Amino acid sequence: MKILQVITQSELGGAQTVVVQLANKLSESHDVILVAGQGDGKMWELVNENVIKERCHHLQRSISLKGDLLAAIELRRLYKKYKPDVIHLHSSKAGTLGRLVFPAKKVVYTVHGFDSIRLAFRKFLPIERLLQRRCSAIVGVSNYDEQNMRSENITRNVATIHNGIQQPDSNGVDKLEIFERYAKVILCIARLQAPKDPHLFIETARLLPQYGFIWIGNQESVEHLGDIPVNCHFLGNMINAGAYCAQADLLMLPSNYEGLPMVILEAMSFGKPVVASNVGGISEIVRNDINGYTLPNRAELFAHKIEQILTDSNLYAKMSQNSLNIFENELTIDRMVDGYMDIYKSINK
Repeated sequence: MKILQVITQSELGGAQTVVVQLANKLSESHDVILVAGQGDGKMWELVNENVIKERCHHLQRSISLKGDLLAAIELRRLYKKYKPDVIHLHSSKAGTLGRLVFPAKKVVYTVHGFDSIRLAFRKFLPIERLLQRRCSAIVGVSNYDEQNMRSENITRNVATIHNGIQQPDSNGVDKLEIFERYAKVILCIARLQAPKDPHLFIETARLLPQYGFIWIGNQESVEHLGDIPVNCHFLGNMINAGAYCAQADLLMLPSNYEGLPMVILEAMSFGKPVVASNVGGISEIVRNDINGYTLPNRAELFAHKIEQILTDSNLYAKMSQNSLNIFENELTIDRMVDGYMDIYKSINK
C-alpha cells in the first residue's frame, strides 16, 4: 500500500512524534511518503531512511490566502506524483487544505486534540463540520475528543485510536549533570506555547525547593516568565527529549487543554508515575491512585501529590509498575498502527 502522511509543521511536537513513529513503522511493509510544511525541520532528523520525505514549503499554521493557495497547489502536485492509496492528514491546517484538494474517499484525518479547535479556535468549527464529508474517516486520539466532536455535530465516520509509541531509545543518551544535583527530579517536556502552563510548573517548583524541576522543549527565552526559583531549569529544545524520562523520577505536565500527550506515553514506557492537568484525554491513561494523578490547575494540589508519590516508596513502586503495564497493554506503536491499518484497508476495498 502507498500511504501519504501530511502534517502542517516540521518542528518537534506531540503530533509530529505520532506522525514520525507511524510513518517509520508503516514503512517496514508499505511505501510511505511524509509531507510537512514550515518549521525548524527537526522532525526530519527522526524519520527513517526508507520513508520518502517531501517538504511542502507553503504549508503553514497561520492563514494566508496566497500561501494557502500555493500550499494547495503543492499538495495536489504531490498527489499526482505519488498516486497514493491512502492520504492521512494530521493537524487542523493540513486537515483543511488536504480535504479540499485530495479525493475524499482516500482521506483519513486525525485530530490531535479537538479542544484546540473547540476551545481555542472555535470560529473554525463550522469549517470542521462542513469538511467532515470530505474524508472517509475522522480519528480522535482519545475518547474525550471523539465525544466532543460528536457533541459539536461532527459525527460522520468518527472513531478513536489512542496514540501509541515505541519507547524512546535512551542508549547513548548522556546523563545530564543537572539531574544529578537533586535527589529527585520532576520532568516536563513541552514547548512554551499554548496549551502548556509553564507558570503552574514554576509555582509547583517553588513549593518543593528540595526537588529539581526540569523543563525540556522551550525554543525561546524564558525571561517573560518572571521570577524562576533556583530549582527550576529550562534546558531548551533537545533531540530525542523523551529519552530523558528514563533519568527522571516523575513526569509533570501542566496544560490548559490537550488531546493525548505523547510525552506522557514516553514517561509511562519507562515506568514513571505522572501528575498532570485533568484536561483532554489524559485521565484515560493517567488513572488516579493507579499510576499518578490528574488534577485541577492549582500549584498546591500538584505539589501535594508529587510529594506524596516521591516520599512513599511503596506507592511509587506500585505506580511505576502500573504505568509500565498500561503502556505495554494499551499504548504501544503496534496497537496504534493496527488501528489505522484497519481504517486504511476499509477505504481500499
